[in-house]
Amino acid sequence: MRIQKYLQTLFFTGLFAVTGAFAQVKTVYYVTNYGAKGDGKAFDTKSINAAIDAAANAGGGTVYFPAGNYLSGSIHLKSNISLYLDQGATIIAADYVPEAGYDAPEMAVTNKFEDFGHRHWHNSLIWGENIHDVSILGPGKIWGKGLERTNTIDKMNDETNPKPNKSIALLNCRNIIIRDISILHGGWFGLLATGADNLTVDNVKMDTNRDGMDIDCCQNVRISNCFINSPMDDGICLKSSYSLNKNRATENVTITNCQVSGFEEGSFLDGTYKRVAKDEGGPTGRIKFGTESNGGFKNITISNCVFVYCRGLALETVDGALLEDVTITNITMREIVNAPI
Repeated sequence: MRIQKYLQTLFFTGLFAVTGAFAQVKTVYYVTNYGAKGDGKAFDTKSINAAIDAAANAGGGTVYFPAGNYLSGSIHLKSNISLYLDQGATIIAADYVPEAGYDAPEMAVTNKFEDFGHRHWHNSLIWGENIHDVSILGPGKIWGKGLERTNTIDKMNDETNPKPNKSIALLNCRNIIIRDISILHGGWFGLLATGADNLTVDNVKMDTNRDGMDIDCCQNVRISNCFINSPMDDGICLKSSYSLNKNRATENVTITNCQVSGFEEGSFLDGTYKRVAKDEGGPTGRIKFGTESNGGFKNITISNCVFVYCRGLALETVDGALLEDVTITNITMREIVNAPI
């Protein structure tokens, strides 16, 4: 009798463990189960967005990318969603063709205060607007292969030009985590965060062809343990532009334990660290406040950061706004190509 009760206990304990595990698995949405090929040839845009929609409709969950090469156009982030890129998984920005499924840039109220890139978010590989509780995680990679470094017809500020130029774009979002991913060739911005509050960027590596990350009109931000290599523009850049059509300070920001550099693009992630300056005046790759700065900067802490083969720290408020309560400590600079500050 005792043996029977013991076996019953084991059975129900095991059943609970299995059903508990199954309940957890139900919150994981494999993009491959929604038709994604991951072969680097077929466009996986619709399949990826279908997996995100399924997770969102169920109240949230993890959209999972197993190892593979996922060729995609615009991916739409939604609230309570995590994108998880496993080791060996790469999301590849497709070249701009209609079949890729890129979104056109939204119509702006005005384009006269900032350049085209700072006023548009939808023309991106991954974007989210007015969302909350979102994360992009995992040891996988985002390769902005088909992204523009600028806009081909930017001089006309033409919103009908849909060419994508950002890896990740966030507008008016909150409670965002970006952790452990790598970005290669990120386009105009590896990350453009505008009005994104409670933002954490941790252990991210970028090896890119223009700005690494722009933190614009954001509050309560922590950037830590990141390596940003951006020879032709800024690495980590704080801004407070007029993109929200109002003045909003970038404030309560911590940047710590990061490295910025200006090695030749691609040579950081492959470990060759080539010192070939492609931009006039030498590589950029720095930590910078500005250029766009009408909302001002408040309560900023930068500590334990390293500058290698790039320009020095830049503190700019060219639009006349305040820069106050800024603390910068324990900065190391090597092979700086212009003034350290």
